[in-house]
Amino acid sequence: MKKLFMLCGIMGLMAVAKFVSAQEKAGPKPTIASELDSQLSMVERDFVSLAETMPEEKYAFAPSTGEFKGVRTFAEQVKHVAFANHLFFGAIVGEKAETGPSREGPESIRTKAEILRYLRESFALGHRAVGTITSDNAVTVVVNAPIPRFKTRLAMATHACTHAYDHYGQMIEYLRMNGILPPNSSPPASARP
Repeated sequence: MKKLFMLCGIMGLMAVAKFVSAQEKAGPKPTIASELDSQLSMVERDFVSLAETMPEEKYAFAPSTGEFKGVRTFAEQVKHVAFANHLFFGAIVGEKAETGPSREGPESIRTKAEILRYLRESFALGHRAVGTITSDNAVTVVVNAPIPRFKTRLAMATHACTHAYDHYGQMIEYLRMNGILPPNSSPPASARP
């Protein structure tokens, strides 16, 4: 009987050791900041690659017929998302976004290179901002939030990601209207001939 108990104890210790080893291999415990950063990284990868794909001469393109009349140009779409990122993520870290006469950011940003730089800066600010979000401050109301219904750090960070994906969907149509295959619609490099 003692041997049976001893065998069960050893097997139990081995199971615990295996569980602990598996946990260590799984990496660090997720945090609010790490989960938000993961989401932001995905939208950044998709959005920036889409913005890079449109040729500079097509940055002024906007659909002009039917229900599309009066919509933003491709450049304005990219700048709008960059501006919104600056607005939301800046509020999280206490920085004010530079504004222009519209919700597309500074008027001085005009070329594709300038717009892409502004966009990348907005995502860098986003990563810095979500890195400051903890379980203690995630749902604390931010004084003077840029949009009152998104008044916490968590709400601003998650909205910034969904907002970017909303415009991403619109911009895919802009590429397709110009005969350009969006990056995520391309087959993986390993599947290409």
